[in-house]
Amino acid sequence: MLWSLLTVLAVVLLLRRGAAVRAVLADRRARLILLGAAVVISLNWGGYIWGVNNDRVVETSLGYFINPLVTVLMGVVVLGERLRRLQWYAVGLAAVAVLVLTVDYGRPPWIALLLAFSFATYGLAKKKADVDAVESLSVETIYIAPVAAAYVGWLALQGESGFASHGTGHAALFVTTGIVTVIPLLFFGAAAVRVSMVTIGLLQYIAPILQFGLGVLWFHEPMPASRWIGFVLVWIALVVFTYEATTHRRRQLKLAAEASAI
Repeated sequence: MLWSLLTVLAVVLLLRRGAAVRAVLADRRARLILLGAAVVISLNWGGYIWGVNNDRVVETSLGYFINPLVTVLMGVVVLGERLRRLQWYAVGLAAVAVLVLTVDYGRPPWIALLLAFSFATYGLAKKKADVDAVESLSVETIYIAPVAAAYVGWLALQGESGFASHGTGHAALFVTTGIVTVIPLLFFGAAAVRVSMVTIGLLQYIAPILQFGLGVLWFHEPMPASRWIGFVLVWIALVVFTYEATTHRRRQLKLAAEASAI
C-alpha cells in the first residue's frame, strides 16, 4: 500500500493531475464512495495475500473465476442491468459449484467468496464514483496509506519488518510491488467508468486461469475429484455466460447495422 502511494503520487506529478485530485477530495460524494472502494480493495488484497501464503492459491483462483458472475449479478441488483435467461443459468451453475466446493472443503470457500465479492464491490464503487482512474486511485491510496504506515511502524518496533533484512534483491521486489499493483488498478479504474459491468466481467477470466495453473502445476496443491467437479461446474458456467454475451453482442451489432442502413 505504501509503495502504491508513492507510485501514484509520481504518476500524479508526472501528469500534473494534482488539481484534479484536490477537486475529488473536495467532492463529498466522490470522497465517501472512494473511501468505501479503499476499504473493499484492502480486504481484497489482504485476503489474497493470506490465501497465497497459506497454500490456497487454487482457492484464490476460484474467487476470481466466480468474480465475473458476481460482478454482473451486482450490475443487476444495484445498477438495474438485466440478465438474460442463459446468463441466469450461468449464475445458477456457479452457485451449485460453490455448494459442491463447500462440501469438498468441509466449509464454505471463504477466501474465494471474499475475493469475488470484494472486487465486484470495488468495481461497482468505481463505476458509481465516476472519477478518472488516476484521481480515484490517488484518493484511495491516500485513505489507506496511514493505516498501512501504522502497521509497518508496529512491525518495525516488534523487530518483524522484513524490508531491509533479506538483501538488496528482496528490497527491490518490495519496491516493485507499487508498480505492479498500481498499473492494473489504473487500467481497471479507467475501464470501470467506460464499459458495462458485463464486459468487465468477461475480461476478468485471464487472471484466475494463471492462478489456477500456478496452484496446480507449480505449487502442487491437492485437487481431489470432488474439487475438480466444483471447478468444472464453474468453467461450464463461464462458457455458457461467455457464449450468451458474445452472441447477444453480435445480434445487437447486426440490428444496429440494419437500422443504420434503413
